[in-house]
Amino acid sequence: MTHINTSILLRLLCLIAVVWLPSNLLAAETDTPFHFACLPYLQNVETGEATVIWATDRDAVSWVEVAPDDGTHFYAEERPKFYSTTLGKKDIGTFHRIKITGLKPNTSYRYRIYSTEVTKNQDMDTRYGRTIANDVYRGRPYRFTTPDPAKRDVHFAVVNDIHEDSERFERLFSAVDSASLDFMFLNGDMVNNMNTVEQSFDGFLNTASRLFATSMPFYMARGNHETRGTQSQRYMTLYSTPTGLPYYLIRKGDVAILVLDAGEDKPDTDIEYCGLSAFDAYRSEEAAWLAETLQDKAFTSAPVKIVFIHVPPEGRSWHGQIEVNEKFIPMLNAAGIDLMLCGHLHEHHYQERGTDGVDFPRIINSNMEILHIQADKDGIQVAIYDDHGKNTRNFTFPASK
Repeated sequence: MTHINTSILLRLLCLIAVVWLPSNLLAAETDTPFHFACLPYLQNVETGEATVIWATDRDAVSWVEVAPDDGTHFYAEERPKFYSTTLGKKDIGTFHRIKITGLKPNTSYRYRIYSTEVTKNQDMDTRYGRTIANDVYRGRPYRFTTPDPAKRDVHFAVVNDIHEDSERFERLFSAVDSASLDFMFLNGDMVNNMNTVEQSFDGFLNTASRLFATSMPFYMARGNHETRGTQSQRYMTLYSTPTGLPYYLIRKGDVAILVLDAGEDKPDTDIEYCGLSAFDAYRSEEAAWLAETLQDKAFTSAPVKIVFIHVPPEGRSWHGQIEVNEKFIPMLNAAGIDLMLCGHLHEHHYQERGTDGVDFPRIINSNMEILHIQADKDGIQVAIYDDHGKNTRNFTFPASK
């Protein structure tokens, strides 16, 4: 009996080995290679610095190599390497946010991104896998140009409520003269929710990178759909702002641009938020920041002042709009705002100065149109195009004196 059991056992072990070995080898052969999960995009390109963000599918150490666009070969010499570091150590992760410093104003630069997979990081044993980069052999490096401090006018385009429709995003971007733009502005609800970060990658970020964002930066206002989902608290991982928050101030030539965050549109206790929302307190904190920022010389000295906010101060039907009207609008009414740009409603509305208790004009942009905006010390010109390139509306707003 013992001999028979041993024989059967040996046969079973052989069968297991035959079945297991090929399947194990097959798994190794088809394992997904280390790769970029999100292509690079520029943020905060200023006269002396710029930030590049991208993502990998697995943990990595990453860096950017930078060279002036001076006609020399990129590999004529070793180029400066910029890393993301924390307390003196290089960061490891799947999101890579690299600030490039020491740049000169009104100067063109070339850059390449690199990521080395970290396969093990335990105690004093760190091991590395493959290094990936944008095409370093035959491909051209990416390029960007720092702003010219003498340039006083600004050109930019605005889309909103794309909701992960990357094809519509591409059609809208193609409807305007992109060569004239200083930056793009994405005015919220670019995704349906943030249950995964891949929704942002696939929904618009990789499209933005392919179309423009490796050479031209974009700015973002958070929409109410970016506040939803299990990954919504990672929102600022994806973007870089001057404050490190979704609300901030930027100055472009003669134009001050104030970006506000309306948060969610329903009360914090709404069943949809599962008891996790605290937007009333958040908007109160933002209002305190706004009161201080409206006294900042970068804002007060600007001949033209533009405000972005996703949820418009239109009527008093939804809780988020009521909060915006009560906490933000009185201060903005006294601040000499020339134009507010909103989204959220998925259709075009124009509200003249003085309606709904708001002392400045508002354009609520459709989700099927793109705004092309030119602004200087004399005022703002707005041309609106549909996704077929047809000019549907035009507005002129003289600067408030």
